[in-house]
Amino acid sequence: MTSANRPQLSFLREQLSEMEAKGLHSRLRVLEGEQLPVADFDGKEVINLSSNNYLGLATHKALRRAAIEAIRRWGVGAGAVRTIAGTMRPHMELESQIARFKGTEACVVFQSGFTANAGTVAALLGKDDLIISDELNHASIIDGCRLSKAAIQVYRHADAADCERICRETSSFAGKKLLITDGVFSMDGDVAPLPALCDLAEKYNCIMMVDDAHASGVFGRNGRGTVDHFDCHGRVDIEVGTLSKAIGAMGGYVCGSAELIDFLHHRARPFLFSTGHPPSVVATCQAAFTLLDSPEGERRIRKLWSNAKFFQRLLRKLGFSTGRTQSPITPIHVGEAAKAQEFSRRLFDAGVFITAVGYPTVPEGKARLRAIVTATHKRADLERATQILTEVGRGLGIIAA
Repeated sequence: MTSANRPQLSFLREQLSEMEAKGLHSRLRVLEGEQLPVADFDGKEVINLSSNNYLGLATHKALRRAAIEAIRRWGVGAGAVRTIAGTMRPHMELESQIARFKGTEACVVFQSGFTANAGTVAALLGKDDLIISDELNHASIIDGCRLSKAAIQVYRHADAADCERICRETSSFAGKKLLITDGVFSMDGDVAPLPALCDLAEKYNCIMMVDDAHASGVFGRNGRGTVDHFDCHGRVDIEVGTLSKAIGAMGGYVCGSAELIDFLHHRARPFLFSTGHPPSVVATCQAAFTLLDSPEGERRIRKLWSNAKFFQRLLRKLGFSTGRTQSPITPIHVGEAAKAQEFSRRLFDAGVFITAVGYPTVPEGKARLRAIVTATHKRADLERATQILTEVGRGLGIIAA
């Protein structure tokens, strides 16, 4: 069945055609093997600069062994939602391990980082409450804010002074107040002014929440995130992280007080109505956190940062605009979405895979390619990638010839 013979769905073709005309339409690239720094997508070997596999753990032998052993012992699925019969011993062990790693009382694991954010905000806030949110917060935060039906005030990106203006203007607000930010912003790679925001949360009696999806495994001691990086322990009420990026597997988590986690067990809808993680995924995550807290984990994080800084220096020297990044996320600013898509296509044909990002993920006129270097890239990979970026970028007029 197609929308052609279902007039109720004719709007789909119209909207897809509009996306194509604006250069916003793309098709999924298919990975034909493992998630590696040089990988096979659509039958073509390319330097892979589009993965969130920061530390290369998605293919690590210790994580593979843990997954296989868990399947043998526990089977392939949890079989039920966590609140009925789907909480297995490994789930509880992983949550305790993450809580210790983050230095909090307790933790709950969600099926994704998206549901961790959206489910937590929607559970904690209601129509009589207020959310104060950075204008570039992740879509999962935005959706959680909307689902909560709370009033929403948005402050200028990473601008503590503008955030204080809103806090001051709403200081007499009678309901609960939540101040929420990404730790590392996924499209620009910059870092939130967390200490200043914690100051404001304390001064104006706000719940402080940080989404550390792109900081987990990257910032702080052994990858403990921005809360650790800025030494804000005890000042952030809710810490969200992901198991899908540097950890190498799948899922999200929320850390905080024991009462917070108990409350989420009862009120966070994604937790209440989704089957628990398969034991193999849980065991993989346990192995990843064990590795992070080891000398090898430290080495991989150092290599990640070394590679990222090397790549970013090369790009800037060649004339590419990488914006305000402070992390291994490297935006390559292009401007128009159609040109960004064409840049990405030509790079792929030449042997480099970097995804184009346009509206609505970023504002119109601010399209970019978003490159992410990993700990497992070799310097030769990065040098070859910048050579190809230069040749293609000059051909499109993105940098000077």
